[in-house]
Amino acid sequence: MIHNYVHFGIHFVVPLIIALISYKKQWFKSFLIFLSAFIIDLDHLLATPIFDAHRCSIDFHPLHSFGAIGIYICLLVPSKTRLFGLGLCIHILADSYACLFV
Repeated sequence: MIHNYVHFGIHFVVPLIIALISYKKQWFKSFLIFLSAFIIDLDHLLATPIFDAHRCSIDFHPLHSFGAIGIYICLLVPSKTRLFGLGLCIHILADSYACLFV
């Protein structure tokens, strides 16, 4: 049960902390960009059932695949895509943590 709190904490609290510390003047905008990384969860709509508490998202869903993760890491390099790339990487870390408990 505690792992669910940690999982969602990584999804929401970690991006907030990073935004507050690293992007003080535009923390809210940065935080929203981080949260926009949830768009990759649309790939859950391709699965049957859409949600399965006993399924690891990593390398199951297309936008959670190792190839996609490689692209997310590459997005960290250009400054124009860095925030979104960081949001995607944090999202993948949160989902990876959740996979430890399925």
